[in-house]
Amino acid sequence: MKIAIPVDSNNENTDVCVSFGRAPYFLIHDTESKKNVFILNEAANAQGGAGIKAAQTVADSKAEVLLTPRCGENAAEVINTANIKVYKSEKGAAKSNIEAFEKGKLSELKEIQPGMHGNNAG
Repeated sequence: MKIAIPVDSNNENTDVCVSFGRAPYFLIHDTESKKNVFILNEAANAQGGAGIKAAQTVADSKAEVLLTPRCGENAAEVINTANIKVYKSEKGAAKSNIEAFEKGKLSELKEIQPGMHGNNAG
């Protein structure tokens, strides 16, 4: 299974980024091979629609799970269409969030944020 996480930098000990759409990178973790791949988030500096573009990047990565602290409604629509399950990440390192998910300690993200529409918080 592939797990996607918005992250602040492209190293294994990076923290989960507080903004899904504006995250600099996405960490894609393969639970079978235990390998990590970092994808540059081309949407991070977009004028608008960052969440939708970022969600498409995650969908294109073939991730089955997304761990994120929050998600806007437009991004959530793309994620849901791609049949990706969304779980609420905890503050801290991406690595510890992967471990928490694998132990069943993260809950599904139910609170979807209203679209930001140009507020740069996407």
